[in-house]
Amino acid sequence: MEQIRYSSRRLAEVLGLSVRELAEAEERGAIQSTVPSDGPTQKMSYSMQDLSSARAALNRMPPRRPLRRQLFLNFKGGTGKTSVSSSYAFRLAEMGHRVLVIDLDSQGHASKCLGVCGEEAERTLFDAIIKKSPLETVILKTGMPGLDVVPSNLTMSTIDLSLMPLAAREFRLRNVLKEVEGTYDYAVLDAPPSFGLLNLNALMAAHDLFVPVLPDFLSFHGLKLLFETVQGLEEDLQHVLDHIFIVINAYNATYKIAKEAKEALEKHYPDFLLKQVIRQCTKFAQASSEGIPIFAYDSESKGAQDIQAVLDEVQARIGAPVRLKAVESA
Repeated sequence: MEQIRYSSRRLAEVLGLSVRELAEAEERGAIQSTVPSDGPTQKMSYSMQDLSSARAALNRMPPRRPLRRQLFLNFKGGTGKTSVSSSYAFRLAEMGHRVLVIDLDSQGHASKCLGVCGEEAERTLFDAIIKKSPLETVILKTGMPGLDVVPSNLTMSTIDLSLMPLAAREFRLRNVLKEVEGTYDYAVLDAPPSFGLLNLNALMAAHDLFVPVLPDFLSFHGLKLLFETVQGLEEDLQHVLDHIFIVINAYNATYKIAKEAKEALEKHYPDFLLKQVIRQCTKFAQASSEGIPIFAYDSESKGAQDIQAVLDEVQARIGAPVRLKAVESA
């Protein structure tokens, strides 16, 4: 992801400044570009490190918070969960939060969406949970300051079997994450579409559960199983999630079936369904193929706009401000 660049207008937008305020900050030397220019007529651009340096210099950091563990899970596959979770995590980091993405899927798709090749990773969460390696020895940098990832590859495929004979096997992930409390504001967990001991660990570690669903009636079956599982955790293990957020993904209002499915979700899950939907957007697939999140691929796309709106709605519910208001220049 290190090839990601920001224009002056985009940098100002991310920092919560007007273009004029950005120019004045540049004149004061508070903002500088480390990206070499191709010529005198080339427009100035900025790297992700420039964004981080500018945020620190201008004191545009959001409030720190105790580690908030947020799990993206649906027992039904193909709902776009990884594209949503990786873009959500990237946006949090882009706005100044400290974020750790934990890739729980042996396919390593969340790692790939953030520009990290999980196949080449020497260690995964398997080493931290099963072999008790320090979590910090597993974490990799993504290129975006403040956004790190615990990668995944095929070594994760046997983790359920390895967990089975262990004592307190349901709490291994929660205990491992205690090692990074104070280091990160958010842990974003991307889980495979299945139920086993690893996903049980993820549910037991999570404060918030995000359930991306497609606007079709096959999604209801997966939701039913998931809510039954969550209810079982409450009854048997006394673990109650703070929030459950159902978010409709790949929504196309011109499809009758999509509108009917949305109405059904509003009827049966009114307390959990987010008002904001994520519209159908081909830019997600294009961004994932290049190993970059939707915000870096096309920040003005429908997908980026909708992820931002979802993030804002979620933050309003959990009580933590995300957006930084523009301030008057000194």
